[in-house]
Amino acid sequence: MSYRNIQHCLSDLEARGDLLRIEEPLDPHLEIGAVQRRVFRAGGPALLFTNPAGCRFPMAGNLFGTRDRIRYIFRDGLRRFETMHQTMADPLSLLRNPAGGLGLARGLWHSRPRRVNKAPALQRRISLSDLPRLVSWPRDGGAFVTLPQVYTEHPEHPGFRFSNLGMYRIQLDGNDFLPDRESGLHYQIHRGIGSHHSKALQRGEPMRVNVFVGGPPAMSLAAVMPLPEGVPEVYFAGFIGGHRIPFTQPSGELPLPAEADFCLSGRVRPGVTKPEGPFGDHLGYYSLRHEFPVMEVDSVRCREDAIWPFTTVGRPPQEDSVLGEFIHELTGPLVPRLFKGVNQIHAVDAAGVHPLLLAVGSERYVPFAGERIPQELLTNANQLLGSTQTSLSKYVFIAAGEDNPDLSVYNVPEFLEHMLTRMDPRRDLHFITRTTMDTLDYSGISLNQGSKLILAAAGPQKRNLATELPRVAWPEGFSDPRLFHRGILLLQGRPHAMPRDSRDPEMERLCLELQEQDLLREWPLLVVVDDVPFCAASWDNFLWAVFTRSDPATDMYGLGAFTHCKHWGSSGALVLDARLKTYHASILEPDPEVERKVDNLGAPGGPLHGII
Repeated sequence: MSYRNIQHCLSDLEARGDLLRIEEPLDPHLEIGAVQRRVFRAGGPALLFTNPAGCRFPMAGNLFGTRDRIRYIFRDGLRRFETMHQTMADPLSLLRNPAGGLGLARGLWHSRPRRVNKAPALQRRISLSDLPRLVSWPRDGGAFVTLPQVYTEHPEHPGFRFSNLGMYRIQLDGNDFLPDRESGLHYQIHRGIGSHHSKALQRGEPMRVNVFVGGPPAMSLAAVMPLPEGVPEVYFAGFIGGHRIPFTQPSGELPLPAEADFCLSGRVRPGVTKPEGPFGDHLGYYSLRHEFPVMEVDSVRCREDAIWPFTTVGRPPQEDSVLGEFIHELTGPLVPRLFKGVNQIHAVDAAGVHPLLLAVGSERYVPFAGERIPQELLTNANQLLGSTQTSLSKYVFIAAGEDNPDLSVYNVPEFLEHMLTRMDPRRDLHFITRTTMDTLDYSGISLNQGSKLILAAAGPQKRNLATELPRVAWPEGFSDPRLFHRGILLLQGRPHAMPRDSRDPEMERLCLELQEQDLLREWPLLVVVDDVPFCAASWDNFLWAVFTRSDPATDMYGLGAFTHCKHWGSSGALVLDARLKTYHASILEPDPEVERKVDNLGAPGGPLHGII
C-alpha cells in the first residue's frame, strides 16, 4: 500500500482495527504523551486524539508502536528492499524472478521526487502558536516537535540531489525564543545538516530550513534512516513509499512535500544561538540546556484536514525503539557490503543505542598462526567507528565469527559470555580518548566529547566463568555483591563525589585491595553501581545503567592495571564504575498525578479499558 499522506494511513489502520479514537479532551501538556507511552508499553493500537485540550488540530500517536504495525505500513516497500538485497547478493535472481525485477525498477523510478503546482500543504497559513504544544516530561524546557522532518539543501548545490532530511529536535516555545517568531533547532553531532550549516556560515549567509510534520509516513522513516553519505533521504522516501513524492516550491523558498500536514519555513542566521532544552531524550535522561542554532520562522502552513503526528521518547524501549528495529531489519543484509569483514552489528536499544554496539567480524589476517588473536577485528571495529551512525558508538564489543559460527549479536547474554571467556584484558582493550561522542550522552568529559572503547575477542576460551559469589572481604564503602550473570559481579558503591574528567581514588583503592586477595580469576567483570537490586533485576536495567552511566577512559579500572607504551591493560578483572556521576543529567520520572489520570482512563468505561 502506497500511503500518500497520514490521513490515508490512519484510515487504513482504523479499517484494520488497529487505531483507537480518543474523544476525551486530554492535555498535550504531559497527559497525551503519558497516554501514548502507556499504550505503547501495552502493545496497543495507533491513537488519534480528536479533541486535544486547547488545540485546534487532532494529534496522532503510536503510529509506529508495534513491529507488526510498522511492517504493515511499509509492507510493499519491505518487499522491494528484500528484492534489492537478493539482487545485490545474486544478480541472476532477476532472471528467475522477473516480476521482482520489475518491482525493483518501479521502486527506483519512484525514488525521484516530482514537482507539482497545487498542494494541500499550502491551503492555510497559521501562526507558530497555533501548533500543538506537546510537552512530554515534567522538566522539559517547552513544547517540542517530536516527529519533525527537517529539510535543508547544500548552499552551493541547491536541489534534491544534495539535500538532507533529518529528524532534529525543534523547540516551539520556552527559554528565550520570541513567541511566534523563533524556534530552537537542536541537531546532534555527526548529522548531515551540519555540512550544510558549515557551508552557509563560510559564505556568511543564512541557512534556509523547512520543517515538515506529517505527510507520507515514508518521509518520517526517511528522516531517521542512516543512509550512506550522498544518498538523499527524499529519494529513499519515494523508494520505500512506493510513489514519487510530490513537492511544491513557492517562489524564493525551499521545496516542501505537497501532502505534508504542516510546514514551518525559515532560516538560521550566522552566529545566532540561544539556549535550547532541557528535553527528555531517548537515553532515559534529560538532555540539558545548551546553546543551539535559532530558526527564524517566516511562515507556517498547513492543510485543511491537518493531523499532528507525534511520539514521546524516554528510557528504551519506546516507539523509536520499534523504528530502530525496523531499520535494523532493512539494513542488516547490507552490513557485510558496507563494512568489509563485518557480518553482524547490533546497536543495543536497551543501552540507549549509541552507548553499546555489538558486532561479529572476521579474523582472517593470519590463518596459519598457531593462535588466533584480534587483528582483522580491529580493522573491522575502526571501520564501524569511521562512518555512518555507528561512528557514534561508545563501547564496541566485537567477536570473531570463526570461533562460533552460531554466535548472534541479538542474544546479548550469550554474546557477552562469549566475550568474557575469550578476551585478554592485558591486550584486547583499545581506547580512543578525547574524541567526539553522542551529543545526548553526558558520561564524557564535556558536551560532544568523551572516549570510546573497542573490546575485541578472538581465539579459544581462556577462562571459565564463576557461577557462585566469591568469598571476598569487600573494602569499606562497597557492599551487597550480587551474581548478575556468569562472570559478571555487581557491587554497591557509595554515591559518586568526584568532578568531571577525573579518576576516583575510591575505585583505585577497591582494585588495589581486591588484587591483594587474588580471588577473582573467574570474574572478568566487576561493575560498581548505585542500586544493586535495580541493576540485578533484569538485563534491560543492567544494560541501561551500565552503559549510559560510564565513560570508558574515565570509568574503567582493573585489578593489576598497567600502562605500557601508552597501552592500558589489566592482569586481572576489569572494574567498571557505572554509578551516576555528579555531572550526569537527571533521570526521567513521570508526573504521578498524570499517571493516576491515565490509570483512570484504563478503568471500566474509560477509553483505554482493556488496552492498558
